[in-house]
Formats: sequence, C-alpha cells, structure tokens
Amino acid sequence: MAATIQCLSSSCLALPSKLRSLSISGSSHSSSLSFSATLSHDFFSKGCLSMNAVQRTMRRSAAVVCEAAPTKKADSAAKRARQAEKRRIYNKARKSEVKTRMKKVLEALDTLKKKQDAQAEEVLPVEKLIAEAYSIIDKAVKVGTLHRNTGARRKSRLARRKKAVEIHHGWYTPTPAATA
Repeated sequence: MAATIQCLSSSCLALPSKLRSLSISGSSHSSSLSFSATLSHDFFSKGCLSMNAVQRTMRRSAAVVCEAAPTKKADSAAKRARQAEKRRIYNKARKSEVKTRMKKVLEALDTLKKKQDAQAEEVLPVEKLIAEAYSIIDKAVKVGTLHRNTGARRKSRLARRKKAVEIHHGWYTPTPAATA
C-alpha cells in the first residue's frame, strides 16, 4: 500500500500532526498512520513525499515509513516557455534590424526623389543600402524570423520605390505592356 502526498501550500508544515489521526482501513484490520518527530521541514518544502506501508512482525498494525522522493526534472512546459522567450528576444532584434534598414533605404529614396537636380550616379549609394537591406531580410527569412512571403513583399516594396524614383527623374523608362 503506497501513497504519494503532494504539498501545494503552506499547510505542509502541519501535515504530520494531521496525519497522526488519519486511519487507513486494510483488508482485515485497521491501522493508523504516524510520522516520526525527527522529520525535517525540508522534506515538505520539496513538494513530494512517498509513504510505504511496512508490516511489523509483533502486531498486525502497519507502520508508515516516510521518505522524500527525488525531485522531478523541470516541467517541459516551463522549458518551452524559456525557449520561446529566448526566440522572442532574438526575433525581436532581427525584426528591428530589418525595419531599420528598410527605413534608411526609404528615407534615402525620398530624399533623392525630392532633389530637383539629382544625377543618375546618386542612386549608387542607395543601391548599396538596398543590397544590405536585402541581405538582412534574406537572413531573417532563412532563420525563420520572417515568413518567406513577408520577406519577398518587403524586398518588392524597396524595389518598387527605387523604380518609382528612377521613373520620376527620367533615368528609367518602363516599356509598355504588350496586350494580347
């Protein structure tokens, strides 16, 4: 006859006094449970106790031997929560970097678009910024921070803005779409 008691509140410290009066009815006789006074409160703070019934040879009563069960490993849900928090912080940094790079490119393109006497060579530094932004976006997609469609959409947004600036200044002339 084995039982496991889990202590979930501060009433664990009063558990031995409560169990002294507890009785268990056996198959042919009834016996009472008792705790020794030498039990330390350390066993109760760990949360698990296992109780095993031991038969005495002199009488037909059962004595209970109380021993601390080994502490169980960390709960898998707690581990998942820790992992999710690590990933959240990592992904937050990556997403922030993507947004920062996109913002720099878009600001550079807006500045170039507002400039009246802009030359075609002035788009080269912006193209370098776009290449860096593409690289950061591709890395974020590769490690799973961004969905691939989201990465493609953001890269497309940068390319469209660049093309709009080139069309605005006359550096690029789109060919008319062939109608079928």
